[in-house]
Amino acid sequence: MPCDTRQVNETPEERRAAVDEALRNLSKGLATGKVSVKVGANGAIAFVGAWERNRMTDVCAYRTLMARGSMELRTAVARAEQIAGRKVSLASVVAGIHSHDGGKTWHPGH
Repeated sequence: MPCDTRQVNETPEERRAAVDEALRNLSKGLATGKVSVKVGANGAIAFVGAWERNRMTDVCAYRTLMARGSMELRTAVARAEQIAGRKVSLASVVAGIHSHDGGKTWHPGH
């Protein structure tokens, strides 16, 4: 998974620590409202707002936090789905559809 992609000379333990730190930052941002979720017309998700992502894509962070049962993310997703008038598409998430600009444009998984 892209979350696990390490840089040269980065150990697996260092990458896990960086991912965990990024997810803590994202959860804190979601809880405080500094970061929000956007649901695209295709059902893909993007995070809007500043968070220290440590090279994590939005879709990777979403997948990981959902797997961990993050209440902050679930609350933010429910709010975003209500605003967008559509649900997050599991097919879009699995396909890795993502945004690099806070949900203005969308790219297929790579």
